[in-house]
Amino acid sequence: MTAAADPVLAQLTGPGGPFEIVTEDVLGVPMRVYKQRMRSLRELMANNALRADEEWLVQGERRYTFGEHDRLARVLASRLAELGVARGDRVALVSANVPEWVITWWACAILGAVVVPLNAWWKTEELEFGIVDSGAKVLIADERRIALVRDRLTEMRELEHVFAIGDPGAHPVRAFAELVDGDGDPGMPTNYIEEDDLLAILYTSGTTGQPKGATLTHRQAIANLQNIMVGGVAAAMRGDPPPEASGKLRSATLLVVPLFHVTGCLATMVLAYATGGKLVLMPVGRFDPEVALRIIERERITSFGGVPTVMWRILESPNLSKYDLSSVQRASYGGAPAAPELVERIEQVFPNLRKTLATAYGLTETASVATAVTGEDYFAHPGSVGRPVPTVEVRVVTEDGLDAAPGERGEVWIKGPTVMSRGYWRRPDANEAAFSDGWFRTGDIGYLDEEGYLYLVDRAKDMIIRGGENVYSVEVEHVLFDHPDVVDAAVVGVPHRTLGEEVKAVVQLRPGSTATADDIREFCRQHLADFKVPEYVEIRDEPLPRNPAGKVLKNLLRGQETSFAASDDQTL
Repeated sequence: MTAAADPVLAQLTGPGGPFEIVTEDVLGVPMRVYKQRMRSLRELMANNALRADEEWLVQGERRYTFGEHDRLARVLASRLAELGVARGDRVALVSANVPEWVITWWACAILGAVVVPLNAWWKTEELEFGIVDSGAKVLIADERRIALVRDRLTEMRELEHVFAIGDPGAHPVRAFAELVDGDGDPGMPTNYIEEDDLLAILYTSGTTGQPKGATLTHRQAIANLQNIMVGGVAAAMRGDPPPEASGKLRSATLLVVPLFHVTGCLATMVLAYATGGKLVLMPVGRFDPEVALRIIERERITSFGGVPTVMWRILESPNLSKYDLSSVQRASYGGAPAAPELVERIEQVFPNLRKTLATAYGLTETASVATAVTGEDYFAHPGSVGRPVPTVEVRVVTEDGLDAAPGERGEVWIKGPTVMSRGYWRRPDANEAAFSDGWFRTGDIGYLDEEGYLYLVDRAKDMIIRGGENVYSVEVEHVLFDHPDVVDAAVVGVPHRTLGEEVKAVVQLRPGSTATADDIREFCRQHLADFKVPEYVEIRDEPLPRNPAGKVLKNLLRGQETSFAASDDQTL
């Protein structure tokens, strides 16, 4: 729904409104942008000075106020500058979710350096690729990742300094503690930062081949932040203020996804920082639902989220009823379809969530959220990923390049200030293929309904062509998720001598299920045309492999083992 169709949004984003939207030229492309906006994350930190004594960052017994964190970020920025890191220089960052990760992010942001958060699940050759491809001058990593690349460091010609979070071991690695020691405060850097300067390079998950570095500017981060915040303001104006507005609870977010992913970084960490909330990090290691439940109770968590598999693991804990979870006021997830049974279970365990349960759609290339749906709209439009957020425009384009009619399928195209205006890092070939007149071609197949709600059907590359018929894997997956015993599912195409491809389903069943492959096929046959019914059904006891965004690594399910792939269940 556009602002014009929504009187509340029209009031907020129209002329004279607190979130007034105007059209401006952004690197040669006209876009809808907020008239009143910050120009960099440095301004955001400066504005947070009044919160200096409020608690901001927690991991176990480690606790930082905003003031303590911000001082360390300023100290780190100063030390990096002394090492020769200047505006635009890259600082590679790879570690588990720890406070040092957050401090480094903000230090680079206020210095004007470009932070390069690398996938902490990567192996040696993958980490080497990211460090070298980004041209990083400095590497900051935890002990585990330092050990993976230590023997390659001398071969990375542009890398000048390496610091370890923890024990640095032998030369040339030094301790991160050296960069933040002392009690002084050098103050905020004073060099100039433009809003279209690079803030970060985030590498796409890369299920095949080498990842591409999606560039992120200060403009993108700020625009994403404002898009999310205006949704909260609009909800309050409609009579659904955030629960924390009562003053009885302070916002506290449990981060259960990696910081190196755009959801963990921009949609969670930066949002919590900007709104004065408390951010609680899970302990380093495999995700443990029992630990998560203890943290929710102890820290009075008001918000958490992640991919559906994380939600399932929490909800299916045998000790769920032993914990006080009454503080939880909102939950959100994305990256994978959610079974209706999951939504029902969430409502049973967290009855306060009906007005705040949300899902969103976005990509690394769109700086997180492109569309979103929450509250009653979530239940009124099942299966939808929502409407575009205020400054984002969405088109569905058919193969002949025309805008699709409502309900007609096509490729999802996105334009707005959150889309990477500087394209993929050092990949002009990829940029040529990904952009058309300022519109980013997502590669996702979907459709818009009459009200402007977006529904995703499939990835273009994951469409199965069986005997000349198109089979959209997501459509089959939705049916599989409706089966009462299916916890997780993915559908892929496998080669067939005469049909070209045949449909294969890989499903994880709930413990104790006696369902067979024939049972699954018969269930699908009741809801799908025969050509869409999986010919092959593989039943697994373990979770399906997923990348950090929560998307199933379908290349692994097809038996195509490639580099740059990671499992959702790996230890950080």
